[in-house]
Amino acid sequence: MRDAGRIAAMVLDYITPHVVAGANTLDLDAKIEKFIKDNGAVSATIGYKGYKHASCISLNDVVCHGIPSVKTVLKNGDILNIDVTVIVNGFYGDTSRMYWVGEVSEAAKKLTRVTYDAMMAGINVVKSGLPLNEIGNEIERVVAPHGYGIVREYCGHGLGRKFHEDPMVLHYAHPAPNSPKLRKGLTFTVEPMVNIGGWRTFTENDGWTVRTVDGTLSAQFEHSIAVTDDGVEILTESPMGFKFPPYL
Repeated sequence: MRDAGRIAAMVLDYITPHVVAGANTLDLDAKIEKFIKDNGAVSATIGYKGYKHASCISLNDVVCHGIPSVKTVLKNGDILNIDVTVIVNGFYGDTSRMYWVGEVSEAAKKLTRVTYDAMMAGINVVKSGLPLNEIGNEIERVVAPHGYGIVREYCGHGLGRKFHEDPMVLHYAHPAPNSPKLRKGLTFTVEPMVNIGGWRTFTENDGWTVRTVDGTLSAQFEHSIAVTDDGVEILTESPMGFKFPPYL
């Protein structure tokens, strides 16, 4: 899991300087696919439920599952999420980050920072014995004061030898008196999707692209993590030290 997480994080480090105005998202995806292969890993998304690409690239009001396309050309002011999952020796590493193209609005900067802080707040409470729902409770404590909507249709998930498995990790506050307890060795993702407006989304006719209902900006960060005896280990930390944009 460490190896898979490290290579997934390396992919996002590698693509960083290529996220510039004028680049199209299909070209970014081709670079990502080649990097994954060159580093001895396999893309988990190519062929997954018919998906054809090594990444999901989601711009502006696209919440998740944005399909790379030659027609989607980055322009100054765009914000985007790049999400990759790789397989290394049968184990999965899953991670995503936000990127900025040129100079973005103050609203976009704030949304990006709050979303990152919310993800880290959820991760930092993790330890053996913690009720699972406390992750969502902690994320909402960070997000709610800003009036943002936390997407409810999608959640974090267990992963290991499978792409998606139990537990489902909700990113919003919810009562759960019988919430399962985390235990050492459990590996899963924390990946809140946060909208400037409401939390509701819709899926386009392509069956993949998810957008905010109200057309407002959306942001997401994702790490794969492992529960340890005394806390948590982030398996997808950036080898280059990149956390949130701008990446220097």
